Amino acid sequence: MKLSLVSAAIWMMLAGIVAAQDQGPVLSVTGQGDVAVAPDMAVISLGVVHVDKTAGDAMAKVSADATALIAVLSEQGIEARDIQTSQLNVNPVWSSYDSTDRKITGFEARNAVTVRVRNLDGLGGVLDQVLEVGANTFNGLQFQLQDPSAAEAKARAAAVQDAMAKATQLSEAAGASLGTILSLSESGQSPRPEMFAAARSADLPIAAGELVVTARVMMSYSLAP
Repeated sequence: MKLSLVSAAIWMMLAGIVAAQDQGPVLSVTGQGDVAVAPDMAVISLGVVHVDKTAGDAMAKVSADATALIAVLSEQGIEARDIQTSQLNVNPVWSSYDSTDRKITGFEARNAVTVRVRNLDGLGGVLDQVLEVGANTFNGLQFQLQDPSAAEAKARAAAVQDAMAKATQLSEAAGASLGTILSLSESGQSPRPEMFAAARSADLPIAAGELVVTARVMMSYSLAP
């Protein structure tokens, strides 16, 4: 039984080698497509931090400010599904880094939230309001697309066209003719920020700029002399 399985595996390997030899010359190329689009959503990470003598007092202050922060976000039209707690902790504050003579002098409490802002025209106003109610940490802002599927489809099509153009150019330079497509695969896509544009808000200047959605494909053709 084991011998027959080994024999079958050998025959399959030999068949693959013969098929590869019958396939003849192969041309492999990569293509890339880039599509620039304006973002329609921002993701911000912000929160509150307080230091006090006891952990309970520090957390009480943080909780009060975080409650006010979430309330003002709701007033600005941010839906509950777009507000998510990303960090909540309390840690001791030490008098020094010297391990031989360290003392706890207080406690630091922290509450951070991640917020999706779907109306970019109001982004500056949202940031103004959260700062007014006590947000004192800001951990970054990232522009995104709510639905990247249309941009991704355009980028894929452009990547395939780019690969086909490269294959045609290379085959002509080699004095050969393109045959059938033997394989086509996608190697990934990634939106990335592009150059920045004008500010979106008079309250707090925010430059949304553009996102570039990139798609890459790999294609293999058979070649005929």
